[in-house]
Amino acid sequence: MRFARCLRDIRVAVLACLCALPAVRTNAQSQWPDQNFQDGFEGIVGGPATDADASRFLAQATFGATAEDIAHLRAVGYDGWLAEQFAKAPSTQVPYLDWVQGLSCEAGDDYCNTVAEWAGTRLQAWTINSVGTPDPSRAQQVPTDQLRQRVAFALSEIFVVSNSNGTLAQQPWALASYYDMLAADAFGNYRTLLEDVTKHPAMGVFLSSIQNQKANPEENIHPDENYAREINQLFSIGLVQLNLDGTPKLVNGQPVATYGQETVRGFAAVFTGWDFNSIGCSVDYQDGVPLCCNNPDNPWQYFYCGPANLDDLAWQRPMEPVEYWHDDATDKQLLDYPGVALSGGVLMHGGDAQSELTAALDNVFHHPNVGPFIAVRLIQRLVTSNPTPAYVQRVAQVFNDDGSASHVRGNLKAVVKAILLDREARYGQWQRPDTFGKLREPLLKITQMWRAMSARTPTGDPRYSGRSGNLDTWPPIIEQIGEAPLYSPTVFNFFKPDFAQAGEVRTRGLVSPEFQILGDTTSTAMPNYLFHQIFCNYTASDACWDASDPQTLQMDEARDAPLAASDPAALVDRYSLLLMGGQMSPFMRGVLVARLASMAPGDYDDIGRARVQEALYLIFNSPEYSIQK
Repeated sequence: MRFARCLRDIRVAVLACLCALPAVRTNAQSQWPDQNFQDGFEGIVGGPATDADASRFLAQATFGATAEDIAHLRAVGYDGWLAEQFAKAPSTQVPYLDWVQGLSCEAGDDYCNTVAEWAGTRLQAWTINSVGTPDPSRAQQVPTDQLRQRVAFALSEIFVVSNSNGTLAQQPWALASYYDMLAADAFGNYRTLLEDVTKHPAMGVFLSSIQNQKANPEENIHPDENYAREINQLFSIGLVQLNLDGTPKLVNGQPVATYGQETVRGFAAVFTGWDFNSIGCSVDYQDGVPLCCNNPDNPWQYFYCGPANLDDLAWQRPMEPVEYWHDDATDKQLLDYPGVALSGGVLMHGGDAQSELTAALDNVFHHPNVGPFIAVRLIQRLVTSNPTPAYVQRVAQVFNDDGSASHVRGNLKAVVKAILLDREARYGQWQRPDTFGKLREPLLKITQMWRAMSARTPTGDPRYSGRSGNLDTWPPIIEQIGEAPLYSPTVFNFFKPDFAQAGEVRTRGLVSPEFQILGDTTSTAMPNYLFHQIFCNYTASDACWDASDPQTLQMDEARDAPLAASDPAALVDRYSLLLMGGQMSPFMRGVLVARLASMAPGDYDDIGRARVQEALYLIFNSPEYSIQK
């Protein structure tokens, strides 16, 4: 009865909060805390100046702030924290899969033969690295490379490959390896990243550049144009020429295209001749034609082979060229722009697969669009959906020249630092309160909740427990919240960077990417998912059937229960800092404090935990929290 009453009361309170927030805009009293001189004039270098500043920064740079992270950031400062994070080695996923396989397969567990369960294992590895929970494959070591993992997640939403592909859905090692590559390259050079993405077999499969053959008109074979389009449209320069500040260049009032169909054909011809890495194979030839490395007696040609096992290194190693299938006989039209190294952007024939790939990627890398294009994409993923042109230009300038003595182009470490320490990132919530910020992605809501509440599995070992269906409990899957890492339905990610919801956003010329997945289903499923996590999955819980499952992340709600029992207002202030960067409005604070104070201790087995749960549920479903400022 008490649980049912609690559920009913929560729903009433949520409706009251959601309905009241927009209406109070007409009130004379401001909704938001006073600016208090936080306008940027005092400078950023010595920051953060307050715990709230630290929490806001961590919301942009990590998967969610913790009280310990806030204190540490205050102690070492922005520069010190960034230096620490840049120096941390990447936490990876492939070794976790290898470890689980070794433990399970030695015992003859059917787990080893179930691809769906391996997909869940990959998501477990992602969650361990992103949330920062003890990793049983590394003696319970806690991953701490938060910034690297956060940037890798942002890159995974730009350089998309996905489990939605029919082949990759069966290849968890390939996807884990691809994500590990993004993490390794997150602070490297964009040119290196571009080549690593191009050569990875997961990308080769997803955008059909692997086993791409040179033209053969007699057999009606033409080079595949899929990757040739997307490397330009989605990974580097976009469809129209840009100014340094990201605004379109106009001629007679119209934008100018960056490339045409002839250029697509040119790149498609460059990307011929690449196949799985033949490590461990011996390639035989018949009449000059390479045969299958896995079975030299197979009559099918080399290009029809593929790795036989999920964990074969060919799924993890860069693709390698097979010159027989590479087009070295035609000139190739690539991008043509002022200062282009190739005359007219034309790559003359005669090169081998690697030399032509190098020339083509250099051609892309030096296009003037790349700096503003990548600046906008990364700013949107980390900070705000609608950066000002001035913000974009400052970051693009760093992409073009990192300011070092070597004047390096494409230094992603410098770009990430420029994004996070820009005055708009640090003070945009004060300077542009009606347009600054972004809708929090469902996945980032969940990681923030788990990190803020020190979530851990009950045994410290999150592996599959052998019971059918329990992968639904942890980590989250796309059917529940609308997204999961490397599960995008298309190469355009879960949402497009230029999506603009109808109404004021669109009429004002703004964009709201994450709102593209905020539909009737997700807006209902997400509160339900949060309800289950908050009211069921806490330390030593027996509230729900899966609460004590070995792979369920249990939140430490007991930590804040004494504060909640004695001082509900202090609890709300703690969560305002931890979850909202101290930006909770006076109105919202008043609603929450009144609601928690109205909960009578006699109605609950543990009033402290009950108030913690209700506060978390109301905050995570509130409009104010949902927009990261």
